[in-house]
Amino acid sequence: MADYKQMIEEGRAVLGIELGSTRIKAVLIGEAHETICSGGHSWENRYENGVWTYALDDIWDGLRDCYRDLASNVQKEYGTQLKKVAAIGFSAMMHGYMAFDKDGKLLAPFRTWRNNITGEAASKLIDLFEYNIPERWSIAHLYQSILNGEEHVKDIDYLTTLAGYIHYKMTGERVLGVDDVSGMFPIDPATKDYDMKMVEKFDRLMDGRFPWKLLDIMPRVLVAGEEAGTLTPEGAKLLDPTGTLEPGCPACPPAGDAGTGMVATNSVGVRTGNVSAGTSIFGMFVLEDSLKKVYPEIDIVTTPDGAPVAMVHANNCTSDINAWVNLFGEFAEEMGFSVDQNRLFETLFKVALKGDPDCGRLLSYGYLSGEFIMDCMEGRPLFTRLPDSRMNLANFMRSHLYTALGALRVGMEILYKENVKIDTIFGHGGYFKTEGVGQKFLAAAMNAPVSVMETAGEGGPWGIAVLAAYMIRREKGEGLQDYLTHKVFADSKSTTIAPDPADVKGFADFMDAYVKGIAIEKVAVENLN
Repeated sequence: MADYKQMIEEGRAVLGIELGSTRIKAVLIGEAHETICSGGHSWENRYENGVWTYALDDIWDGLRDCYRDLASNVQKEYGTQLKKVAAIGFSAMMHGYMAFDKDGKLLAPFRTWRNNITGEAASKLIDLFEYNIPERWSIAHLYQSILNGEEHVKDIDYLTTLAGYIHYKMTGERVLGVDDVSGMFPIDPATKDYDMKMVEKFDRLMDGRFPWKLLDIMPRVLVAGEEAGTLTPEGAKLLDPTGTLEPGCPACPPAGDAGTGMVATNSVGVRTGNVSAGTSIFGMFVLEDSLKKVYPEIDIVTTPDGAPVAMVHANNCTSDINAWVNLFGEFAEEMGFSVDQNRLFETLFKVALKGDPDCGRLLSYGYLSGEFIMDCMEGRPLFTRLPDSRMNLANFMRSHLYTALGALRVGMEILYKENVKIDTIFGHGGYFKTEGVGQKFLAAAMNAPVSVMETAGEGGPWGIAVLAAYMIRREKGEGLQDYLTHKVFADSKSTTIAPDPADVKGFADFMDAYVKGIAIEKVAVENLN
């Protein structure tokens, strides 16, 4: 404790902050990359006028409350104030659309990754680039705004992601880490920068209609290890209105949550993969060879140091599970029992292990929003069963935990056919919090061993803190993979679960029903408004 107190007072700790879909979290790490303190703030997106969004006030109130919680915890645990840090990093959910004019005014409501409203633009850009452009990507949102004839487009001075926006306000630098940029626009793996042939194609398509060209409004691309500016006095005051936090520390390139997830699981090397399962679910698999063709279901993004990654992204994972768990919590309260939220989740997750391998022919879809992989433009959470299905609590919970992996599994089938080789798969995120449950079900879905590290619970905020530490502490020429392997994870422990053949068959049977039953989901979208 005394050592950590001295480290904090001398400004040798490193700070990482990530804005996730439901939680903003700050993590302070020591010189051995261990977490020494954390803080958090819960928030939720809004669905307004057909758009999933967060208001700017939500962003800044949440960010300040998160930092205030961290500073308060430092005071409580170490009896000292958090005044300065050795380095800082910001990360956030990838993709989306944040467009600003020259005065820094947000020109349209922040459109998050959760929106499936750019189908026309994405389709046309795929044809133009001969490269997959998912609907979540910033360039798809920009082009859709153009196709819609939205007036604000001519006034755009800066287009970025949430992490890029926060970083800009903190440092004054219009930059973004390559991993986050790769969810905005295609990256050339040779240069680790924008694919200039595609940039030129887009500019020709615009044909001088606007006072800007694409690179005029996009952030400058940086790779892990590069310095991305310093915390300005204005930025420090934005984060800590008390004025206690000192400016001047270096900032690492802002990152996306997929990139920080790769760092948090040591999955930035070729033939490594990880599955991040929380509000959304995505699998990241570092490629040895390029895919043979363009697949709309597969994003090609990058690691924080620019290596190509196949990303299978599904919009929905744990939100509907959370809703059902909360329902059981309400029932317990009505029965006169006070149940701790963590115990409630753990109990219901563990009971799923008692279910039938095929979930007793119960079927659910946890679609709060649309699911592109399944060709569903909107979401309607639903649960259904046959009259003779084996309805019990274990099968009910198992069906919801299975369906959280359903869209991911459909996308993975493509990578299996492409013969993509993955030596290790790591799981992280809330889905894996209850030991051995989500891990066992993912092993069945992947038909491959799945490991969970003891650091997996630290997640993205810890990952961006590690990237900030890498920037200031790496040796000359030391790559990110070597730094992670030898300096961050050298003594880390993990647990591995191999797939159970009965579970593999049961999950396959569930998937047969899942794929056929998607017609029910589409009818629900058409008729439940």
